[in-house]
Amino acid sequence: MAGNSTHTVTNQPPPLVGYDVFGADLALVEAVERHTDPEVLDEVRAELSVLGRASGSAQVQEWGVQANEHPPRLRTHDRYGHRVDEVEFHPAWHRLLGKGVGAGLTGAWAHPAGHVRRAAGFLVWTQVEAGNCCPLSMTHAAVPALRADPALAAEWEPRLTSTIYDRELRPAGRKPGALFGMGMTEKQGGSDVRANTTEARPLAEEGTYVLTGHKWFCSAPMSDGFLVLAQAPGGITCFLVPRVLADGTRNVFLIQRLKDKLGNRSNASAEVEFDDTWARRVGEEGRGVRTIIEMVAATRLDCALGSAGLMRQAVAQAVHHCAHREAFGGKLIDKPLMRNVLADLALESEAATALTLRLAAAYDDGGEQERAFLRLAVPAAKYWITKRCAPVAVEAAECLGGNGYVEESGLPRLVRESPLNSIWEGAGNVQALDVLRALQREPGALDACLTEIGRAHGADHRLDRAVKDLFTELADLDAVEGRARRLVERLALVLQGSLLVRHAPPEVADAFCASRLGGDRGAAFGTLPTSLDLASVVERARPLV
Repeated sequence: MAGNSTHTVTNQPPPLVGYDVFGADLALVEAVERHTDPEVLDEVRAELSVLGRASGSAQVQEWGVQANEHPPRLRTHDRYGHRVDEVEFHPAWHRLLGKGVGAGLTGAWAHPAGHVRRAAGFLVWTQVEAGNCCPLSMTHAAVPALRADPALAAEWEPRLTSTIYDRELRPAGRKPGALFGMGMTEKQGGSDVRANTTEARPLAEEGTYVLTGHKWFCSAPMSDGFLVLAQAPGGITCFLVPRVLADGTRNVFLIQRLKDKLGNRSNASAEVEFDDTWARRVGEEGRGVRTIIEMVAATRLDCALGSAGLMRQAVAQAVHHCAHREAFGGKLIDKPLMRNVLADLALESEAATALTLRLAAAYDDGGEQERAFLRLAVPAAKYWITKRCAPVAVEAAECLGGNGYVEESGLPRLVRESPLNSIWEGAGNVQALDVLRALQREPGALDACLTEIGRAHGADHRLDRAVKDLFTELADLDAVEGRARRLVERLALVLQGSLLVRHAPPEVADAFCASRLGGDRGAAFGTLPTSLDLASVVERARPLV
């Protein structure tokens, strides 16, 4: 008993648990209200609050911990030596995935304001456990690609947008809901998918083929179907590969190994081989990249949403800790230097939330102008927001001091996850080059972005000056590739600045424009000008439990 007399726990913050992750995020709540038709707003808010309370519950947060502590295992053969190629997950993974499907995170295409409500839900759910968001994202994103073939879309779309999670490997036609994965990259090509060598040989039945080759990265290998690229006689073509054939036999889908990743530990990413694997063509032969690009665009938006969610959770943890932790005679949150750090982090988080929800709203609109806006804004947002995630997560962990370096705090998991979205679905250079292609080939995309930015013209002199600088960059597109990252960064920042000037509280917009557009800031977080109202910025980011 005497040994316990020195172990009195004081000055430790309570766990950030038992709260509504959605309702406690003012920037997200306001973005949803801004972009949702008033006729369905109450319904959308109620749905997101249910998901937010689940996300903040002790039970669901514990599932996230368990799913990461017990990563998936590959089982290539059964006890008798038969090849089965199955991935085994901890029960917590299935519970998480079931809740994500049940919350409609694969069903954006089927509801009014579907993309905004789904984007907000995805941002919230990422904060619980990011790994299970991969199959949710792939399933959601497969829908527009499948619509290249109306018959396939009619068959598969109801399954993919279902709110029922069925984990069993059986013919998709016998399941109330299905999940999709994707396989594009190969060892020799990476992002250069036109270098793919997987061969597709036509069969007698129209639209059917057998595939032989490999995929270096195959996402969500226990899914019911996969969109893959292969070389058909007419060139690179998109195919649907079912995991189980209609007669109940397993398709040839040989899982060689699971990737041992830095983060995203709960999620299985695999190397797979095809050997006379049955597939159905999606779209026309030779137009595979054009067919699958709609899926890629949707997953790229999810990368930005996922990073926005990770940043929000990192900032929430940091602000919550500092609101309760005392040092040097007062609360950390009231110390001018810590307040500066927290405000700087909060600006990054709110700007990411504002831009990603604006992109989701463009999907809901669906008009020609909004489609043009997405063509340029999605790769720019994907580039910039995912790049900001890692430094935000690391700085937030530092706000907790040594506690932030300990696994139990949850911050190390956020830090490990933080670089992922910048790498997946096309790394930084791929996004920057995609922006250049849009600028050079689709002038309507630039017009749409400039129209969006111009809605804030005259509201802040620093934003106006940054827009002029962007025009200077755009006026000289000769030898632009070497400065593509600089150009894309500026585009993303003025988009964020325009949104915050129009919609965020004045103290948030002022701080963002001063630091991100006006240059009144150092290289590290916590170097904002002290003349700003930083206390209000921090208080806005504080999750109230």
